[in-house]
Amino acid sequence: VHADGPDPTCLLVDCGASSLIAMKRFGVETSTIDAILLSHLHGDHFGGLPFFIMEAHYVSGRERPLVVAGPPGLETRIQAAMEVLYPGSTEVGRQFDLEFIELQDETAAAIGPVSVTPYSVAHPSGAPSYALRVSYKDKVLAFSGDTAWTDALSRASTGADLFICECNHFEKSGGHHLDYETLMQHRAELGCRRLVLTHMSDEMLEQIQSLDTEGAADGKSYAL
Repeated sequence: VHADGPDPTCLLVDCGASSLIAMKRFGVETSTIDAILLSHLHGDHFGGLPFFIMEAHYVSGRERPLVVAGPPGLETRIQAAMEVLYPGSTEVGRQFDLEFIELQDETAAAIGPVSVTPYSVAHPSGAPSYALRVSYKDKVLAFSGDTAWTDALSRASTGADLFICECNHFEKSGGHHLDYETLMQHRAELGCRRLVLTHMSDEMLEQIQSLDTEGAADGKSYAL
């Protein structure tokens, strides 16, 4: 997320195991990221942080602070992941400060010039799982994180210029992820100007071209 203006800020929303590879593919350097927002603490959403942090220290030579904001307990979980993958890495004297911010349910937090408000959703992860509402000036981006249907998605997305929403399945599954049928039943409750689906299974990817709802694609950008 690039917030342009007098005080431009660049945010990375979630950092899965393959995020660094994808960033390199599209020419996004770790040095350009001011803060990383985590929706929840599952490996496919925060498991790339050890690689990001190691690259920032050893390869790009980062010196300015890096903010990581997410659910309570994120620092402990991230440090544990660092030690599993790179023993002793948490004791290394980095050239940059790593600041952890614990986000509290439905409480706005200032991340530079950007306001981030988390909403607890229905997805067990060993810590609160959040949908995120990111506001900058008069623009709002909402992100569902991973979740089954919950009314919190309505609160997170109402008035958003863009809502990026997970849709793992097409038919109702009854699990911890959203499906297209359920999402469409609640479409009017979202109140967003634009809906883009992500986190799609092979089943959903096969269906998305024939549906009225837009699907996200790697490398695609959205101007708000």
